[in-house]
Amino acid sequence: MREQIDSGKQSAAAWAKRCYFAGRAVMDATLRPYDLGATQWYVLWHLANFGPTVQRDLGRALELERATLSGVVATLVRKRLIRQEASGEDQRQRLLSLTASGDVLWRELPDLTFIQQTAFGGIDDADLATTIRVLQAATERLQDLVQKEK
Repeated sequence: MREQIDSGKQSAAAWAKRCYFAGRAVMDATLRPYDLGATQWYVLWHLANFGPTVQRDLGRALELERATLSGVVATLVRKRLIRQEASGEDQRQRLLSLTASGDVLWRELPDLTFIQQTAFGGIDDADLATTIRVLQAATERLQDLVQKEK
């Protein structure tokens, strides 16, 4: 009996991972003609929707490691899609914002909501609500475990 339970839990985690990677592959393929990766898109999305943001706060909002975000920001600055300047409040902090060419590119990018619609369209709302609850609970438990280990 224990094998069946463990197998089911492993299967849920495996399918969550496979679903994430499948969605990410569609996103990457869609963004490839624009020379953007998914994380670069998320940075542009945040800046387009929320305006200029301090880099540290952007990392928290997107749940990105500092080193990862630094590399993505450097790439987007090099592509002249975002600007990085000292924040008026704290000169050590970097304020990120879209450039004019970043704004133009953002407006040209395809709407990626088709990915979510393809994945979840037609699935019963109650089933989706259960899925979300289960994944939220599992994520919170794992995050709590990491915090306890620190």
